[in-house]
Amino acid sequence: VVLGSNYTINSATALAKLFGMSERFIGLTIVALGTSLPELATCIAAALKKNADIAIGNIVGSNIFNMLFVGGVAATVKDVPYQGRFFADSVVCLLTAALLLLCVVLNKKKELNRIGGIVMILAYAGYFAYLIQ
Repeated sequence: VVLGSNYTINSATALAKLFGMSERFIGLTIVALGTSLPELATCIAAALKKNADIAIGNIVGSNIFNMLFVGGVAATVKDVPYQGRFFADSVVCLLTAALLLLCVVLNKKKELNRIGGIVMILAYAGYFAYLIQ
């Protein structure tokens, strides 16, 4: 899975640069996809084995780890400028967390079901369309 992720990132990044895509777009989509492929495999395996706690823990834990620990370590090594164009992406991040919470809270079984999954995928498709503009 790790080798596949590296291959995906390297190939997609080369293609995106060939087509003149910005580094912001590459980082927010292609690199994010490549680094999330192992998490996706883990979540699918956990869901198939009915280990929902592992799947949700992996998703939430990974995002918290990336934002707090990885961001914190990077900032201790060198200042990381926060450019204004990332403000909208930060808002999307907050809204995504709220959407996930809503999908679970509004479900009688308090689980993320197929409908919630479809809603999340459609929300990502909308975000992706926003990034392409």
